[in-house]
Amino acid sequence: MGDSLIEFRVKETQDPSTQPSLPSTENSENNEVNRKDDKDNDDILPLDSDLQILTFDMCPRERLRREDTLGMTVTSGSVTIKKDANNLIGISIGGGAPLCPCLYIVQIFDNTAAARDGTLQSGDELVSVNGQSVKGKTKVEVAKMIQATKDEVCINYNKLHADPQQGKTLDIVLKKMKHRLVENMSSSTADALGLSRAILCNDTLVKKMQELQDTELMYRGLVDHCKRVLQAHIELQQAVKAMGDVFASLAVREPQPRASEAFRLFGEQHRSMEKLGHDMVKKVKPVLSDMGTYLYKAIPDTRLTVKKYADAKFEYLAYCLKVKEMDDEECSYAALQEPLYRVETGNYEYRLILRCRQLARTRFAKLRADVLVKMELLDNKHVQSLGGHLTKIISGMSELHTNTLELLSGPALFPVEVDLSNSAFQYKSTTPVVQDTEDGDVVEAEEVTETNTQNLICDLGGEEDSQSEALLTDMPSQNQIEPNYDDMDNLTLLSLCIQDSPSNRSLLPDLD
Repeated sequence: MGDSLIEFRVKETQDPSTQPSLPSTENSENNEVNRKDDKDNDDILPLDSDLQILTFDMCPRERLRREDTLGMTVTSGSVTIKKDANNLIGISIGGGAPLCPCLYIVQIFDNTAAARDGTLQSGDELVSVNGQSVKGKTKVEVAKMIQATKDEVCINYNKLHADPQQGKTLDIVLKKMKHRLVENMSSSTADALGLSRAILCNDTLVKKMQELQDTELMYRGLVDHCKRVLQAHIELQQAVKAMGDVFASLAVREPQPRASEAFRLFGEQHRSMEKLGHDMVKKVKPVLSDMGTYLYKAIPDTRLTVKKYADAKFEYLAYCLKVKEMDDEECSYAALQEPLYRVETGNYEYRLILRCRQLARTRFAKLRADVLVKMELLDNKHVQSLGGHLTKIISGMSELHTNTLELLSGPALFPVEVDLSNSAFQYKSTTPVVQDTEDGDVVEAEEVTETNTQNLICDLGGEEDSQSEALLTDMPSQNQIEPNYDDMDNLTLLSLCIQDSPSNRSLLPDLD
Protein backbone atom coordinates (compact mmCIF):
# COMPACT_ATOMS: atom_id res chain seq x y z
CA MET A 1 0.00 0.00 0.00
CA GLY A 2 2.98 2.33 0.31
CA ASP A 3 4.93 4.11 -2.39
CA SER A 4 6.27 1.80 -5.14
CA LEU A 5 9.14 2.20 -7.53
CA ILE A 6 9.50 0.28 -10.78
CA GLU A 7 12.95 0.06 -12.48
CA PHE A 8 13.56 -0.68 -16.13
CA ARG A 9 17.05 -1.40 -17.53
CA VAL A 10 17.29 -0.38 -21.19
CA LYS A 11 20.34 -0.85 -23.47
CA GLU A 12 21.37 2.17 -25.45
CA THR A 13 21.59 1.64 -29.25
CA GLN A 14 23.07 3.62 -32.03
CA ASP A 15 19.64 4.69 -33.21
CA PRO A 16 17.69 6.28 -30.41
CA SER A 17 14.45 5.81 -32.30
CA THR A 18 14.72 2.04 -32.23
CA GLN A 19 13.04 0.06 -29.46
CA PRO A 20 15.25 -1.49 -26.80
CA SER A 21 15.46 -5.23 -27.22
CA LEU A 22 16.95 -8.17 -25.50
CA PRO A 23 20.28 -9.56 -26.75
CA SER A 24 19.99 -11.85 -29.75
CA THR A 25 20.44 -15.57 -29.64
CA GLU A 26 23.44 -15.34 -31.93
CA ASN A 27 25.55 -14.19 -29.03
CA SER A 28 26.49 -17.41 -27.30
CA GLU A 29 27.75 -15.63 -24.26
CA ASN A 30 24.47 -13.84 -23.72
CA ASN A 31 22.54 -17.04 -24.40
CA GLU A 32 24.56 -18.75 -21.74
CA VAL A 33 23.76 -15.97 -19.31
CA ASN A 34 20.07 -16.16 -20.17
CA ARG A 35 20.00 -19.91 -19.61
CA LYS A 36 21.72 -19.44 -16.33
CA ASP A 37 19.22 -16.74 -15.31
CA ASP A 38 16.31 -18.98 -16.19
CA LYS A 39 17.78 -21.73 -14.10
CA ASP A 40 18.11 -19.43 -11.10
CA ASN A 41 14.60 -17.89 -11.60
CA ASP A 42 16.16 -14.41 -11.72
CA ASP A 43 14.33 -11.82 -13.88
CA ILE A 44 16.94 -9.10 -13.43
CA LEU A 45 19.29 -8.66 -16.35
CA PRO A 46 23.02 -8.59 -15.63
CA LEU A 47 24.61 -5.24 -15.23
CA ASP A 48 26.06 -3.83 -18.36
CA SER A 49 27.63 -0.54 -19.13
CA ASP A 50 25.30 -0.16 -22.09
CA LEU A 51 22.12 -0.42 -19.92
CA GLN A 52 20.35 2.64 -18.44
CA ILE A 53 18.06 2.47 -15.40
CA LEU A 54 14.67 4.25 -15.78
CA THR A 55 12.69 4.80 -12.56
CA PHE A 56 8.90 5.53 -12.47
CA ASP A 57 7.06 6.76 -9.34
CA MET A 58 3.55 5.23 -9.38
CA CYS A 59 2.48 6.69 -6.04
CA PRO A 60 0.47 9.77 -7.32
CA ARG A 61 -1.43 7.73 -9.89
CA GLU A 62 -2.18 5.00 -7.39
CA ARG A 63 -3.31 7.56 -4.76
CA LEU A 64 -5.61 9.26 -7.26
CA ARG A 65 -7.14 5.94 -8.16
CA ARG A 66 -7.77 4.99 -4.56
CA GLU A 67 -9.49 8.22 -3.37
CA ASP A 68 -13.11 7.59 -2.31
CA THR A 69 -14.93 10.94 -2.14
CA LEU A 70 -18.38 9.40 -1.47
CA GLY A 71 -19.88 11.65 -4.12
CA MET A 72 -18.59 14.88 -2.53
CA THR A 73 -16.74 17.58 -4.42
CA VAL A 74 -13.99 20.02 -3.46
CA THR A 75 -13.01 23.49 -4.65
CA SER A 76 -9.71 25.26 -4.08
CA GLY A 77 -9.34 28.55 -2.28
CA SER A 78 -7.04 30.74 -0.22
CA VAL A 79 -7.60 32.78 2.93
CA THR A 80 -5.43 35.06 5.06
CA ILE A 81 -6.19 35.00 8.78
CA LYS A 82 -4.81 37.47 11.28
CA LYS A 83 -3.64 35.84 14.49
CA ASP A 84 -4.82 36.81 17.96
CA ALA A 85 -2.72 37.91 20.92
CA ASN A 86 -1.84 34.30 21.73
CA ASN A 87 -0.42 33.71 18.21
CA LEU A 88 -3.30 31.33 17.42
CA ILE A 89 -5.91 31.18 14.67
CA GLY A 90 -8.27 28.72 16.45
CA ILE A 91 -8.25 25.48 14.43
CA SER A 92 -7.36 21.87 15.16
CA ILE A 93 -5.79 19.64 12.48
CA GLY A 94 -6.21 15.93 11.79
CA GLY A 95 -4.93 13.35 9.32
CA GLY A 96 -1.49 13.58 7.70
CA ALA A 97 1.44 11.20 7.41
CA PRO A 98 2.00 8.36 7.78
CA LEU A 99 -1.59 7.01 7.67
CA CYS A 100 -3.68 9.59 5.81
CA PRO A 101 -2.67 11.14 2.47
CA CYS A 102 -4.17 14.55 3.36
CA LEU A 103 -4.49 16.95 6.29
CA TYR A 104 -7.86 18.43 7.21
CA ILE A 105 -9.47 20.73 9.74
CA VAL A 106 -11.11 18.88 12.62
CA GLN A 107 -12.68 21.78 14.54
CA ILE A 108 -13.07 25.55 14.46
CA PHE A 109 -13.05 26.92 18.01
CA ASP A 110 -15.52 29.59 19.09
CA ASN A 111 -14.55 33.25 19.45
CA THR A 112 -11.27 32.80 17.55
CA ALA A 113 -9.78 34.41 14.45
CA ALA A 114 -10.80 31.52 12.19
CA ALA A 115 -14.35 31.51 13.61
CA ARG A 116 -14.73 35.26 13.08
CA ASP A 117 -13.42 34.96 9.52
CA GLY A 118 -15.87 32.15 8.73
CA THR A 119 -14.09 30.88 5.61
CA LEU A 120 -12.62 27.64 6.90
CA GLN A 121 -14.91 24.84 8.06
CA SER A 122 -14.51 21.43 9.58
CA GLY A 123 -13.57 18.85 6.97
CA ASP A 124 -11.72 21.25 4.65
CA GLU A 125 -8.35 20.00 3.41
CA LEU A 126 -5.19 22.02 4.01
CA VAL A 127 -3.01 22.30 0.92
CA SER A 128 -0.27 24.77 1.88
CA VAL A 129 0.69 27.26 4.58
CA ASN A 130 2.27 30.52 3.43
CA GLY A 131 2.97 28.98 0.03
CA GLN A 132 4.72 25.91 1.46
CA SER A 133 3.06 22.60 0.63
CA VAL A 134 1.98 20.38 3.52
CA LYS A 135 1.89 17.20 1.44
CA GLY A 136 3.49 14.27 3.22
CA LYS A 137 3.82 16.15 6.53
CA THR A 138 2.37 15.22 9.89
CA LYS A 139 -0.22 17.34 11.68
CA VAL A 140 2.35 18.33 14.30
CA GLU A 141 4.67 19.69 11.63
CA VAL A 142 1.85 21.68 10.01
CA ALA A 143 0.86 23.12 13.37
CA LYS A 144 4.44 24.28 13.91
CA MET A 145 4.43 25.85 10.45
CA ILE A 146 1.34 27.89 11.38
CA GLN A 147 2.80 28.92 14.73
CA ALA A 148 6.10 29.95 13.13
CA THR A 149 4.41 32.79 11.22
CA LYS A 150 3.75 36.13 12.86
CA ASP A 151 0.70 38.39 12.76
CA GLU A 152 -1.11 36.59 9.95
CA VAL A 153 -1.01 33.33 8.03
CA CYS A 154 -2.02 32.52 4.45
CA ILE A 155 -3.68 29.10 4.02
CA ASN A 156 -4.54 27.39 0.75
CA TYR A 157 -7.35 24.88 1.17
CA ASN A 158 -9.73 22.58 -0.67
CA LYS A 159 -13.32 23.36 0.39
CA LEU A 160 -15.40 20.24 1.01
CA HIS A 161 -18.96 20.50 -0.39
CA ALA A 162 -21.02 18.04 1.61
CA ASP A 163 -24.75 17.55 2.08
CA PRO A 164 -25.64 17.36 5.81
CA GLN A 165 -28.44 14.91 5.04
CA GLN A 166 -25.83 12.51 3.68
CA GLY A 167 -24.23 12.34 7.12
CA LYS A 168 -27.56 11.88 8.96
CA THR A 169 -27.55 8.12 8.79
CA LEU A 170 -29.57 5.55 10.71
CA ASP A 171 -26.73 5.29 13.21
CA ILE A 172 -27.10 9.01 14.05
CA VAL A 173 -30.88 8.64 14.48
CA LEU A 174 -30.41 5.71 16.86
CA LYS A 175 -27.83 7.67 18.85
CA LYS A 176 -30.29 10.58 19.17
CA MET A 177 -32.89 8.18 20.53
CA LYS A 178 -30.29 6.83 22.94
CA HIS A 179 -29.60 10.32 24.28
CA ARG A 180 -33.33 10.98 24.70
CA LEU A 181 -33.69 7.86 26.81
CA VAL A 182 -30.65 8.58 28.95
CA GLU A 183 -31.47 12.26 29.50
CA ASN A 184 -33.90 11.56 32.37
CA MET A 185 -32.05 8.53 33.77
CA SER A 186 -29.88 8.54 36.82
CA SER A 187 -26.18 7.75 36.50
CA SER A 188 -26.56 4.37 38.17
CA THR A 189 -29.38 3.32 35.83
CA ALA A 190 -27.43 4.46 32.78
CA ASP A 191 -24.34 2.59 33.93
CA ALA A 192 -26.38 -0.55 34.54
CA LEU A 193 -27.78 -0.38 31.01
CA GLY A 194 -24.38 0.41 29.52
CA LEU A 195 -25.48 3.87 28.37
CA SER A 196 -23.19 5.99 30.50
CA ARG A 197 -21.32 7.31 27.44
CA ALA A 198 -24.53 8.99 26.26
CA ILE A 199 -24.43 11.36 29.24
CA LEU A 200 -22.12 13.91 27.68
CA CYS A 201 -23.94 17.11 28.61
CA ASN A 202 -26.04 17.52 31.75
CA ASP A 203 -28.08 20.50 30.62
CA THR A 204 -30.14 22.43 33.17
CA LEU A 205 -32.35 24.02 30.50
CA VAL A 206 -34.02 20.73 29.69
CA LYS A 207 -34.69 20.19 33.39
CA LYS A 208 -36.49 23.54 33.48
CA MET A 209 -39.22 21.96 31.41
CA GLN A 210 -40.65 20.57 34.65
CA GLU A 211 -40.60 24.02 36.24
CA LEU A 212 -42.28 25.42 33.14
CA GLN A 213 -44.95 22.73 33.36
CA ASP A 214 -45.59 23.52 37.03
CA THR A 215 -45.92 27.22 36.18
CA GLU A 216 -48.37 26.37 33.42
CA LEU A 217 -50.52 24.29 35.79
CA MET A 218 -50.54 27.12 38.34
CA TYR A 219 -51.57 29.70 35.75
CA ARG A 220 -54.20 27.38 34.31
CA GLY A 221 -55.77 26.89 37.74
CA LEU A 222 -55.61 30.63 38.45
CA VAL A 223 -57.26 31.54 35.13
CA ASP A 224 -60.00 28.95 35.58
CA HIS A 225 -60.70 30.15 39.12
CA CYS A 226 -60.88 33.78 38.00
CA LYS A 227 -63.27 32.84 35.22
CA ARG A 228 -65.55 31.04 37.65
CA VAL A 229 -65.49 33.99 40.06
CA LEU A 230 -66.36 36.49 37.32
CA GLN A 231 -69.09 34.21 35.97
CA ALA A 232 -70.58 33.96 39.48
CA HIS A 233 -70.49 37.77 39.79
CA ILE A 234 -72.23 38.16 36.44
CA GLU A 235 -74.99 35.74 37.46
CA LEU A 236 -75.31 37.54 40.81
CA GLN A 237 -75.65 40.91 39.06
CA GLN A 238 -78.35 39.51 36.82
CA ALA A 239 -80.26 38.31 39.87
CA VAL A 240 -79.82 41.71 41.52
CA LYS A 241 -81.12 43.45 38.40
CA ALA A 242 -84.16 41.15 38.28
CA MET A 243 -84.85 41.92 41.92
CA GLY A 244 -84.61 45.65 41.17
CA ASP A 245 -87.13 45.26 38.34
CA VAL A 246 -89.54 43.50 40.71
CA PHE A 247 -89.33 46.31 43.25
CA ALA A 248 -89.79 48.91 40.50
CA SER A 249 -92.99 47.19 39.34
CA LEU A 250 -94.23 47.10 42.94
CA ALA A 251 -93.55 50.82 43.26
CA VAL A 252 -95.69 51.53 40.19
CA ARG A 253 -98.66 49.52 41.52
CA GLU A 254 -98.45 50.60 45.16
CA PRO A 255 -101.19 53.20 45.95
CA GLN A 256 -99.54 54.49 49.13
CA PRO A 257 -96.95 57.19 48.29
CA ARG A 258 -94.48 56.36 51.06
CA ALA A 259 -94.37 52.66 50.25
CA SER A 260 -94.21 53.36 46.52
CA GLU A 261 -91.22 55.68 47.01
CA ALA A 262 -89.46 53.11 49.19
CA PHE A 263 -89.96 50.38 46.60
CA ARG A 264 -88.74 52.69 43.83
CA LEU A 265 -85.56 53.68 45.67
CA PHE A 266 -84.83 50.08 46.60
CA GLY A 267 -85.24 49.03 42.99
CA GLU A 268 -82.92 51.80 41.80
CA GLN A 269 -80.29 50.68 44.30
CA HIS A 270 -80.38 47.16 42.92
CA ARG A 271 -80.07 48.41 39.36
CA SER A 272 -77.08 50.55 40.38
CA MET A 273 -75.50 47.50 42.02
CA GLU A 274 -75.84 45.66 38.72
CA LYS A 275 -74.04 48.48 36.89
CA LEU A 276 -71.23 48.48 39.46
CA GLY A 277 -70.79 44.75 38.97
CA HIS A 278 -70.52 45.13 35.21
CA ASP A 279 -67.92 47.89 35.64
CA MET A 280 -65.86 45.60 37.85
CA VAL A 281 -66.02 42.81 35.26
CA LYS A 282 -64.87 45.22 32.51
CA LYS A 283 -61.86 46.25 34.63
CA VAL A 284 -60.82 42.69 35.49
CA LYS A 285 -61.39 41.21 32.03
CA PRO A 286 -58.17 42.67 30.46
CA VAL A 287 -56.17 41.18 33.33
CA LEU A 288 -57.70 37.80 32.62
CA SER A 289 -56.94 38.22 28.91
CA ASP A 290 -53.29 39.03 29.69
CA MET A 291 -52.99 35.94 31.87
CA GLY A 292 -54.54 33.88 29.08
CA THR A 293 -51.97 35.22 26.61
CA TYR A 294 -49.18 34.17 28.96
CA LEU A 295 -50.79 30.77 29.44
CA TYR A 296 -51.88 29.90 25.91
CA LYS A 297 -49.18 31.66 23.82
CA ALA A 298 -46.00 32.48 25.74
CA ILE A 299 -45.62 29.18 27.59
CA PRO A 300 -46.41 26.91 24.59
CA ASP A 301 -44.03 28.92 22.39
CA THR A 302 -41.25 28.56 24.95
CA ARG A 303 -41.96 24.86 25.32
CA LEU A 304 -41.73 24.41 21.55
CA THR A 305 -38.41 26.28 21.49
CA VAL A 306 -37.08 24.09 24.30
CA LYS A 307 -38.12 20.96 22.41
CA LYS A 308 -36.32 22.18 19.28
CA TYR A 309 -33.29 23.01 21.40
CA ALA A 310 -33.35 19.53 22.96
CA ASP A 311 -33.58 17.92 19.51
CA ALA A 312 -30.61 19.99 18.26
CA LYS A 313 -28.69 19.11 21.39
CA PHE A 314 -29.32 15.37 21.00
CA GLU A 315 -28.30 15.54 17.33
CA TYR A 316 -25.07 17.34 18.22
CA LEU A 317 -24.30 14.79 20.92
CA ALA A 318 -24.99 11.99 18.45
CA TYR A 319 -22.39 13.39 16.04
CA CYS A 320 -19.94 13.83 18.91
CA LEU A 321 -20.42 10.21 19.85
CA LYS A 322 -19.95 9.14 16.22
CA VAL A 323 -16.69 11.11 15.97
CA LYS A 324 -15.50 9.51 19.18
CA GLU A 325 -16.24 6.03 17.86
CA MET A 326 -14.39 6.73 14.59
CA ASP A 327 -11.39 8.08 16.51
CA ASP A 328 -11.34 4.94 18.63
CA GLU A 329 -11.49 2.85 15.47
CA GLU A 330 -8.47 4.66 13.99
CA CYS A 331 -6.50 4.23 17.20
CA SER A 332 -7.25 0.52 17.35
CA TYR A 333 -6.13 -0.02 13.74
CA ALA A 334 -3.00 2.05 14.32
CA ALA A 335 -2.16 -0.01 17.40
CA LEU A 336 -2.43 -3.19 15.31
CA GLN A 337 -0.42 -1.55 12.50
CA GLU A 338 -3.14 -2.40 10.04
CA PRO A 339 -4.40 -0.06 7.31
CA LEU A 340 -7.90 1.42 7.52
CA TYR A 341 -9.59 1.84 4.18
CA ARG A 342 -11.40 5.13 4.82
CA VAL A 343 -8.24 6.73 6.22
CA GLU A 344 -6.06 5.70 3.27
CA THR A 345 -8.67 6.94 0.78
CA GLY A 346 -8.80 10.49 2.14
CA ASN A 347 -10.99 9.89 5.22
CA TYR A 348 -13.96 11.56 3.51
CA GLU A 349 -16.51 9.79 5.69
CA TYR A 350 -14.85 11.15 8.83
CA ARG A 351 -14.63 14.64 7.31
CA LEU A 352 -18.34 14.50 6.45
CA ILE A 353 -19.21 13.70 10.08
CA LEU A 354 -16.97 16.57 11.21
CA ARG A 355 -18.86 18.98 8.95
CA CYS A 356 -22.24 17.71 10.19
CA ARG A 357 -21.08 18.05 13.78
CA GLN A 358 -20.07 21.67 13.20
CA LEU A 359 -23.43 22.53 11.62
CA ALA A 360 -25.31 20.76 14.43
CA ARG A 361 -23.30 22.63 17.02
CA THR A 362 -24.06 25.98 15.36
CA ARG A 363 -27.77 25.24 15.37
CA PHE A 364 -27.56 23.98 18.95
CA ALA A 365 -25.81 27.16 20.14
CA LYS A 366 -28.37 29.41 18.38
CA LEU A 367 -31.37 27.62 19.88
CA ARG A 368 -29.72 27.63 23.29
CA ALA A 369 -29.42 31.42 23.14
CA ASP A 370 -33.09 31.69 22.13
CA VAL A 371 -34.18 29.44 24.99
CA LEU A 372 -32.15 31.44 27.50
CA VAL A 373 -33.77 34.69 26.36
CA LYS A 374 -37.31 33.28 26.40
CA MET A 375 -36.86 31.61 29.77
CA GLU A 376 -35.57 34.87 31.23
CA LEU A 377 -38.53 36.80 29.81
CA LEU A 378 -40.96 34.21 31.17
CA ASP A 379 -39.40 34.37 34.62
CA ASN A 380 -39.57 38.16 34.67
CA LYS A 381 -43.18 38.17 33.50
CA HIS A 382 -44.07 35.49 36.00
CA VAL A 383 -42.56 37.40 38.90
CA GLN A 384 -43.62 40.92 37.95
CA SER A 385 -46.92 40.49 36.13
CA LEU A 386 -48.45 37.86 38.38
CA GLY A 387 -48.39 40.13 41.41
CA GLY A 388 -49.85 42.99 39.39
CA HIS A 389 -52.61 40.82 38.00
CA LEU A 390 -53.64 39.52 41.40
CA THR A 391 -53.56 43.06 42.80
CA LYS A 392 -55.88 44.33 40.05
CA ILE A 393 -58.35 41.50 40.59
CA ILE A 394 -58.46 41.97 44.36
CA SER A 395 -58.66 45.76 44.07
CA GLY A 396 -61.54 45.50 41.59
CA MET A 397 -63.55 43.25 43.85
CA SER A 398 -62.75 45.44 46.87
CA GLU A 399 -63.90 48.53 44.99
CA LEU A 400 -67.15 46.77 44.08
CA HIS A 401 -67.77 45.89 47.72
CA THR A 402 -67.03 49.47 48.88
CA ASN A 403 -69.28 51.07 46.27
CA THR A 404 -72.11 48.67 47.03
CA LEU A 405 -71.81 49.39 50.74
CA GLU A 406 -71.91 53.14 50.10
CA LEU A 407 -74.94 52.72 47.88
CA LEU A 408 -76.89 50.85 50.53
CA SER A 409 -75.74 52.98 53.47
CA GLY A 410 -78.27 55.77 52.83
CA PRO A 411 -81.44 56.46 54.83
CA ALA A 412 -83.37 53.40 55.91
CA LEU A 413 -86.21 52.61 53.53
CA PHE A 414 -87.86 49.88 55.53
CA PRO A 415 -90.03 49.05 57.38
CA VAL A 416 -92.98 50.66 55.56
CA GLU A 417 -96.72 50.41 56.32
CA VAL A 418 -98.79 48.80 53.58
CA ASP A 419 -102.62 48.43 53.73
CA LEU A 420 -102.99 44.94 52.42
CA SER A 421 -106.81 45.14 52.50
CA ASN A 422 -106.78 47.99 50.00
CA SER A 423 -104.02 46.70 47.84
CA ALA A 424 -103.51 42.99 48.02
CA PHE A 425 -107.16 41.80 48.48
CA GLN A 426 -109.00 43.63 45.74
CA TYR A 427 -111.31 40.99 44.26
CA LYS A 428 -113.96 41.51 41.60
CA SER A 429 -116.14 38.62 42.82
CA THR A 430 -116.95 37.28 46.29
CA THR A 431 -117.63 33.78 45.03
CA PRO A 432 -115.56 31.27 47.01
CA VAL A 433 -112.72 29.73 45.10
CA VAL A 434 -113.15 25.98 44.94
CA GLN A 435 -109.95 23.99 45.27
CA ASP A 436 -109.43 20.76 43.38
CA THR A 437 -108.53 18.70 46.46
CA GLU A 438 -111.83 19.57 48.25
CA ASP A 439 -114.33 19.30 45.37
CA GLY A 440 -116.45 16.64 47.04
CA ASP A 441 -116.64 18.41 50.40
CA VAL A 442 -117.58 21.75 48.90
CA VAL A 443 -120.34 20.24 46.74
CA GLU A 444 -121.81 18.41 49.68
CA ALA A 445 -121.72 21.57 51.81
CA GLU A 446 -123.59 23.50 49.10
CA GLU A 447 -126.22 20.74 48.80
CA VAL A 448 -126.72 20.59 52.56
CA THR A 449 -127.15 24.37 52.71
CA GLU A 450 -129.77 24.36 49.93
CA THR A 451 -131.65 21.48 51.56
CA ASN A 452 -131.76 23.20 54.94
CA THR A 453 -133.02 26.39 53.34
CA GLN A 454 -135.84 24.57 51.56
CA ASN A 455 -136.84 22.73 54.74
CA LEU A 456 -136.89 25.96 56.65
CA ILE A 457 -139.17 27.61 54.06
CA CYS A 458 -141.51 24.64 54.03
CA ASP A 459 -141.84 24.61 57.82
CA LEU A 460 -142.94 28.26 57.90
CA GLY A 461 -146.02 27.63 55.78
CA GLY A 462 -144.73 27.35 52.26
CA GLU A 463 -145.17 31.01 51.28
CA GLU A 464 -143.90 31.56 47.78
CA ASP A 465 -143.60 35.35 47.58
CA SER A 466 -140.19 36.98 47.52
CA GLN A 467 -140.85 39.21 50.52
CA SER A 468 -141.43 36.35 52.93
CA GLU A 469 -138.47 34.40 51.58
CA ALA A 470 -136.14 37.33 52.26
CA LEU A 471 -137.42 37.70 55.81
CA LEU A 472 -137.15 34.00 56.53
CA THR A 473 -133.59 33.96 55.31
CA ASP A 474 -132.60 36.64 57.83
CA MET A 475 -134.20 34.93 60.79
CA PRO A 476 -132.07 32.58 62.86
CA SER A 477 -133.14 29.02 63.03
CA GLN A 478 -132.45 26.55 65.74
CA ASN A 479 -132.42 23.64 63.30
CA GLN A 480 -129.80 25.28 61.04
CA ILE A 481 -126.57 23.24 60.90
CA GLU A 482 -123.45 25.13 61.98
CA PRO A 483 -120.88 25.08 59.10
CA ASN A 484 -117.43 23.60 59.69
CA TYR A 485 -115.14 26.61 59.72
CA ASP A 486 -111.99 24.51 60.07
CA ASP A 487 -112.39 23.05 56.61
CA MET A 488 -112.97 26.43 54.96
CA ASP A 489 -110.18 28.46 53.37
CA ASN A 490 -109.56 32.13 54.04
CA LEU A 491 -111.47 33.38 51.02
CA THR A 492 -114.60 31.43 52.03
CA LEU A 493 -114.43 32.81 55.56
CA LEU A 494 -113.96 36.33 54.22
CA SER A 495 -116.97 35.98 51.94
CA LEU A 496 -119.08 34.72 54.85
CA CYS A 497 -118.00 37.72 56.93
CA ILE A 498 -118.99 40.08 54.15
CA GLN A 499 -122.33 38.34 53.79
CA ASP A 500 -123.02 38.74 57.49
CA SER A 501 -122.31 42.48 57.32
CA PRO A 502 -125.60 44.47 57.03
CA SER A 503 -123.98 47.15 54.86
CA ASN A 504 -122.91 44.67 52.23
CA ARG A 505 -126.07 42.53 52.23
CA SER A 506 -127.61 44.54 49.41
CA LEU A 507 -124.49 43.92 47.29
CA LEU A 508 -124.72 40.13 47.49
CA PRO A 509 -126.73 38.23 44.89
CA ASP A 510 -129.69 36.11 45.91
CA LEU A 511 -128.24 32.59 45.95
CA ASP A 512 -131.72 31.09 46.36
